[in-house]
Formats: sequence, C-alpha cells, structure tokens
Amino acid sequence: MWLPLTLAALICQEPVIAPNQIVCIDPGHPSEVGVGTKGKHSTEVGIAWHVAQALKLKLEGHAHVVVMTKSKEMEVVTNKRRAEIANEAHAAIMIRLHCDASNGSGFAVYYPSQAGVSHGVRGPSNEVIAGSKAAAQYLHTAMAAALKGKLHDEGLKTDLQTAIGAKQGALTGSVFSKVPAVLVEMCVLTNPKDEAFIQSKAGFDAMVDALDQGVMAALSHQ
Repeated sequence: MWLPLTLAALICQEPVIAPNQIVCIDPGHPSEVGVGTKGKHSTEVGIAWHVAQALKLKLEGHAHVVVMTKSKEMEVVTNKRRAEIANEAHAAIMIRLHCDASNGSGFAVYYPSQAGVSHGVRGPSNEVIAGSKAAAQYLHTAMAAALKGKLHDEGLKTDLQTAIGAKQGALTGSVFSKVPAVLVEMCVLTNPKDEAFIQSKAGFDAMVDALDQGVMAALSHQ
C-alpha cells in the first residue's frame, strides 16, 4: 500500500543533487611541480586562491554545489589527487585556475586533446577528451565575450601546448581525470600590465565574472 512521506521524513531526506550542479574548482599550486609563478607584486598561488573563493560564491549563488581541491591557500595537493577529488565528487566539470609566465599577455583556455601517460597511467578516456573539448569551447567563447576590450585573448589551446603536456601527451590533472577538465591561465603574471589588471578590483571582478559566465555556458550545454 502506498503511503505519502511524512513531513519529518521529507526533512530528514538528503537533497538529491543533479550531476550538472557539481563544479570542482582547482586553485593551482602548490603541487609536486612547485608553488607556481610570481609577478612583481603577487603570486600565482595567491591569485588563483582568491579568484577561486570568489568564483565559488558566484556559482553557489546559481545553486551549484562547489567542491574545492584544497582547503587553504598554501595546502600542497598533487595534481593526481586534485583530479581524484573531482572524480570522487562526480563533478560535471573541473575548472583549473592558473597564471602564466611568458613573454605574452592575456588569458588562455586549455583542454586535453589526446591521452597521455603519467605515473604509468594512461588517460583521459575518449569520452573525457570529448567532454573537455566541448566544455573548453563554450567556456572560452563566454570568457572572450566577457573580457573583450579588457584583457587580451590568447585563445583556445590544448594540453600539448604546455611544457608538461608536450612531454606526457596531456597534463597530469587531465590524465587522471574522469570528468571534463579545463585549465584557465587567467593572465600572464610576469607581464606588468596583466598583473596590474588582475590585482585591480575592476580586473579581479571582471575575471571572476568571466569565469562564472564560462562555467555556466559549459554546464548549460552538457
């Protein structure tokens, strides 16, 4: 015989979270490859951490559940473990936040285009590669529109266009990922103009808004 749930039973039930509501934010560094790059007045690890905190609040405001790969700014977490955290959360996307060091300027979005090998493991799967590519395309398009006229767009790139990805075939965080993984180099921190942009309130807010719009675009097309 069917009986309706009592109010008490309903209150005690844990909420059901749809897969596309879960986002994993991975603030880059410190990891097994070091503490990241530095500008004249700021550090990659510091900027990534503060942007991640602001982005978390934005996404939670859209009713998404956010999982972080670390609990404090200087917590050391390996790139393998970062991917595992996203996997365990069954995240719809893992968004990895970094700052670059180069002679260029602007932001860039990276995704795995093929499987690579790290620690004797080959990955990601073809399904994750396809999902990462699609997520990166939507995220990059939205970010480019949001940052137009504010920060140079270095484009949509693949893991093979990074130093580690070129050696392994894919970044370590991509190799171990079982969910779509996208890495954003938010700016070139060694470029004084880029550093000034991300350190300013207007630039910081613009980056957080652009990332928020990018993640939302990626999720809406899954």
